[in-house]
Amino acid sequence: MDLSFYTNFSANIAQQESQISVLQQEISSGVAVQTPDQNPAAYETATIAQDQVGALTSEQTTQATIQTQLGAVSSAYSSVSSLYDNVQSVLEQALNGTTSTANLRSLASQITAASQQLVAIGNTTGANDSYLFGGTRNSVAPFQAGAGGAIIYFGDGGQSQAAISPDGTAATGANGDVFVSGLSGDGTASVAAAAGNTGTGVLLSQGVENPTAAATFQSGNKAITLSFANGANGLTYKATEGGATVASGTVTADLTLQLGGVGYQLTGSPAAGDKFTLSPSRPQTAFALLQSVADSLGNPGTTPAQLAQSRQSLNNDLAGLAQYQQSVLTAQAQTGVTLQAVSTAATSDSTQETAAQNTVQNAVGANLPAAITSLDQTLTSVQAAMKAFSSAQSLSLFSYI
Repeated sequence: MDLSFYTNFSANIAQQESQISVLQQEISSGVAVQTPDQNPAAYETATIAQDQVGALTSEQTTQATIQTQLGAVSSAYSSVSSLYDNVQSVLEQALNGTTSTANLRSLASQITAASQQLVAIGNTTGANDSYLFGGTRNSVAPFQAGAGGAIIYFGDGGQSQAAISPDGTAATGANGDVFVSGLSGDGTASVAAAAGNTGTGVLLSQGVENPTAAATFQSGNKAITLSFANGANGLTYKATEGGATVASGTVTADLTLQLGGVGYQLTGSPAAGDKFTLSPSRPQTAFALLQSVADSLGNPGTTPAQLAQSRQSLNNDLAGLAQYQQSVLTAQAQTGVTLQAVSTAATSDSTQETAAQNTVQNAVGANLPAAITSLDQTLTSVQAAMKAFSSAQSLSLFSYI
């Protein structure tokens, strides 16, 4: 009996079943080229594009983390800015001359609370539990009380970085500059009234008038002493620096003078024997500044001379606060620029990822409508062949072939 009919039929069915298996896998996976031998060029193109998709996805994960982290930093900066503005309002209220001693002490408690709040903001953690303002040392709480109660910064001035593109990085956090970068007084000089003053004079900074002289004074170690004495034509003043007289004259109403490159206005009425010391500005943390404000408000004195000394200290602190207010505004702007750069990189990566995914699809992606049609046709063909084979087997002549 000739068995070729059976052999050919079996081979044909096996081939069609294999094709059905391939089509079913293609439809379920959406991939037409599963192995390199099916289409070497398409498989290589898809592999390269898929690697690009993986790299871009990783970058976008990093970008999202940075955006979350810097978003928290920006929010914290807003809180710091509001706190500094509130402190400014307290200082201005205290300096308006109509606040009683009891009210000043009440304002001192507000400043103490603000200082505690500032520590809490400074120790804010981000989504990954790292401290936002620790710099590169972001695993340790950056602001902690020392042995004497003063707040000490345990972070550093650096900023952790992460790649947001093949040729770009961005900061993943911040440092403590908006809490510790200020200088005492107006940034050039810190003015203090002598404890023994009996007059009501207050020396107010009007801003830098000679930048070169101001920079020289601030970087030096010599203080300027402004003293008052009775003269033949009334009260006189003399400013000395290192034993040398740098300014002198007769006191007039609202006297203005330049000392150490800075313009000053004398308000109130100093008395003979009164003194003011202008020391080069030195680093002063925001916490030390707030403590100084609280101390002045909490112990303002009762005599006109004592109140004038407190006003001198508060005006000095108000000038120091202005530096921190500017510092936080600058930091907010820089964070905004960084967030914009990260957002731009994320948009670019998203566009590139879509293009790479399209490349993969075009190279090895299945044409699902065509694959489904082909599967239906193949199944129909197999069913028809099986039916024909069954009919052929039932013929009596078939047994004699």
